Amino acid sequence: MSTSYYDQNASEFFNTTVSVDVSPLYEKFIPNLPTNANVIDAGCGSGRDTCFFLSKGFNVTSFDASHQLSTLANCHTQHPIMCCTFLEFSTKLDSQDGIWACASLLHVPKSELRDTVAHLANFLKTGGTFYCSFKYGDNEVERNGRRFTNLNERLLESLIESLPLEIKETWVTQDLRPGRESEKWLNALLTKNNS
Repeated sequence: MSTSYYDQNASEFFNTTVSVDVSPLYEKFIPNLPTNANVIDAGCGSGRDTCFFLSKGFNVTSFDASHQLSTLANCHTQHPIMCCTFLEFSTKLDSQDGIWACASLLHVPKSELRDTVAHLANFLKTGGTFYCSFKYGDNEVERNGRRFTNLNERLLESLIESLPLEIKETWVTQDLRPGRESEKWLNALLTKNNS
């Protein structure tokens, strides 16, 4: 994980992400959720998306592994932000309509990624929607103190092969941050099935 990086650079990361317009991603995710949905913001960073989900009347459970970022997100959202890793996170099993993991799971080492996604899926209702995004590629890299697990469509399929999840849709986008448009992202909507 890249927790120490985000603890040391929390203010800079907060300032460069809190106002990014990710409405094209919300437009894919929101139609899959019921009114007053229960949503997990997994690796919530600045709290930007938590604020949006709260504005939609959703019941939001938010967490981030970085103590500094979770503190900033708490101040920004005026909403409780848990400080824990993906595998430490817990809430009532099979209780959530949606999981939102926007540019967060990519920091999990590939060797731990399947177990991490499986753990989060435990909290999702059957038929629930799991959004996740990864930098587009097929390798693991470390850059400036941050680890990235990059995925393409084939690797995503392999990742969830033995999990109670199926791919509803994948699409590739450019980075939504100004000046980063050349970077590509794999986005996915997964649905929890009965198995």
